[in-house]
Amino acid sequence: MQPSNVQLSKIPATVVTGFLGSGKTTLLAGILRQMTGKRIAVIVNEFGEQDIDSDLLRSCALECEEDEGARIAEEDDGIYELANGCICCTVEEEFLPVMKRLVERRERIDHILIETSGLALPKPLVQAFNWPEVRQHCTVDAIITVIDGPAVAAGRFAHDEERVAAQRLADESLDHDPSLQELLDDQLSAADLVLVSKTDLLSDDEKLRVEAAVAAKVPASVKTLFIDATFGADAAKLEALMGIGAASEEGIDAITNHHDKHHAEGAHHDHAHDHFDSCVVTLGEVDATALEAALQQILDTQHIYRAKGFAAVPGKPMRRVVQAVGKRLEGYFDRLWAAGEARQTQLVLIGRHLNRDALHAALANAEVAQA
Repeated sequence: MQPSNVQLSKIPATVVTGFLGSGKTTLLAGILRQMTGKRIAVIVNEFGEQDIDSDLLRSCALECEEDEGARIAEEDDGIYELANGCICCTVEEEFLPVMKRLVERRERIDHILIETSGLALPKPLVQAFNWPEVRQHCTVDAIITVIDGPAVAAGRFAHDEERVAAQRLADESLDHDPSLQELLDDQLSAADLVLVSKTDLLSDDEKLRVEAAVAAKVPASVKTLFIDATFGADAAKLEALMGIGAASEEGIDAITNHHDKHHAEGAHHDHAHDHFDSCVVTLGEVDATALEAALQQILDTQHIYRAKGFAAVPGKPMRRVVQAVGKRLEGYFDRLWAAGEARQTQLVLIGRHLNRDALHAALANAEVAQA
């Protein structure tokens, strides 16, 4: 779809949605690094007490500023955090005030990127673009739903109850609450484009299974794009994500989903995020190997769906990012510690029935005594 002249006069906004750990933040970081000459404002809404995602993106923005052409909005770092609740539940209180601020600065912004919480419904957010004070100046360029390729290949959002039951028996760390199933469906129902991440981890047969699974849940008009785990080798694909011109707000009311049906039937229901716990563990400097071993043990034995954070490693001038999805754990150094920045370790854990004190005690064994 080519954008109309009216759309071209508006600030385009790309909404990135997807379940926990699907790769949304990695995608946004890749876009910020690749989009030369673009002034991009970023709105981040993460579930949890500590907004690790905004810190990751802020680091990217600071790195990008070294290149020619500002890639973020002027006057501040262009990162707007909505950390006080799920964006789909706080559209009027949290999201609209930020959008009004961006509208006031529209002459200095080329594009808006919005990363929703992995537990958010995209429809209420996109409907907010029809508010008069927003619609006049902004349009939704596209809704991109990011899905974890290896997870989909394993059938984690299949509707077949017997298959789900068998999978649950095979892996006790997985949760198959129907509300999570519906959440995934609702995120896909609003998509203009489905982005399958981590496809470098898939075999050819697994890619075919993912294609079939997605095709069963979205209209033929919604394209599926495969991209690798780091997004670094897919610069051309990243550029193709900007300027789709879908004007998604114009048709969003016509999309029906599980959430709307529950309301129409008057049924009692909870948002999926009502079923999650989150906690933050703060430590001093840690032995990276010991920390990741302790975290892996927690992932293997407890109901942890997502872990993300930063570690301070003695003798290392760079901050180490630690993140996990399900039982998959990875770590890498992302940037130098800033002058005056506290060298501490912070991890956000999202799951069920979390015991903060027990988690802290398990990870604290990795702390290194200060000399």
